Amino acid sequence: MDQSTTVAAFDPAPSMDRRIEKTRFRKLAPFAAGAALLLALAGAWLAFVPGAGAKAVEASSLEITEVRRAPFQDYVPARGQVAPLQSVYIDAIEGGQVARLAAADGDLVQAGGLLAVLANPRLEREVGAREADVTGRMSDVRGQVLQLQRSGFDRERELNQARFDLLRAEQNLQVRTRLHEKGIVSDVELKTVTDEAAHQRARVQALQSGGAREAGMARTQTAEMRATLAQLEENLVAVRRSLEALQVRAPTTGRLTAFDLQPGQTVQAGQRVGQIDTEGAYKLIAQIDEFYLGRVSLGQPALARRDGRTYRLTVSRIFPQVRDGAFQVELAFAGGAPEAVKRGQTLDVEVTLGDTRPALVLPNGAFVEATGGNWIFVVAPGGRRAERRAIRTGRRNPHQVEVLGGLKPGERVVTSTYDGFAKQTRLVLH
Repeated sequence: MDQSTTVAAFDPAPSMDRRIEKTRFRKLAPFAAGAALLLALAGAWLAFVPGAGAKAVEASSLEITEVRRAPFQDYVPARGQVAPLQSVYIDAIEGGQVARLAAADGDLVQAGGLLAVLANPRLEREVGAREADVTGRMSDVRGQVLQLQRSGFDRERELNQARFDLLRAEQNLQVRTRLHEKGIVSDVELKTVTDEAAHQRARVQALQSGGAREAGMARTQTAEMRATLAQLEENLVAVRRSLEALQVRAPTTGRLTAFDLQPGQTVQAGQRVGQIDTEGAYKLIAQIDEFYLGRVSLGQPALARRDGRTYRLTVSRIFPQVRDGAFQVELAFAGGAPEAVKRGQTLDVEVTLGDTRPALVLPNGAFVEATGGNWIFVVAPGGRRAERRAIRTGRRNPHQVEVLGGLKPGERVVTSTYDGFAKQTRLVLH
């Protein structure tokens, strides 16, 4: 009985303890579920709600590209227009009224060919007066030169006469001296003949000395007068040329363009009236983005394409002035312009800047315009966000951008447009 009573007394206690523990667990279960829900909501908030400097973006709206190593083709594209290899401008030297046209725009003209005739009555009167003045001055100078020549002839004739008189006096002296020795000629007569010979000798010496000085002065004056005469002749040619300038002529052979003169039209001196372009010889004129100004140099090869044909060219001239974000270059056809190329046509041009070699590259996407190639959004592992990162870029072509630093092969980056989030530091992707 004691044994049964003991069992009866202690059996209910264990049962009551288990019921109390079960009741507490049920009371705590709702709190645990709520905490888990809060943690889940917090995680979702952190995952989908951006913080400061961040912006939520749909991943499907972005273009995400993997950084990879590939051959980089180093060239710059351009659009080239066929232009004449050389153009010579035609300017009116003298002004006047168009009296007659001898050629029309588009004609093929020869060097020196007459294009138009101008009328200028005032210039014609001035030319006539100047021509008469210059001609008169030239006549005066020629007369002075002739007078100097005559003076020289007179001096020479006088000297020759003095020499002849001296010869006769010396011969007479010799004869009288022999007769004086024989006692036939008196001393007085011999002295007279001797004095005559001495006089003629002194005369010859004086004429020779003075003639040399006068001849030197005459040569100097003659040279000066001849120089003056030559200058006057040049002035006369210039005067007549000013009248000939009323005839507008072709300075070279080629195609006459921009020639729109009309009969009766007044043309001012120095006014451009047209130009002549080389026929059958062409070049390409292209505009290149200023980014490549430091990398384009003379002699670089280039390719032009049109209608399935490819033409080889070289850079022949560079104009460093930048206008509207571009600079101009001229390209020469290798071996001359092909017959299929016509003036005014446009061709796609690729100017080669360097050799093709492997490099770390990205697609030349819209992001380059916003960042200048200085930074990019890099997608983090898992694809839930993209962080802004500074990078260094180098060469570019229409399809590729060379990466010099800041990225590794295999990383994924956003290469689509950065409109709307170019100032952000993080993108939250969902």
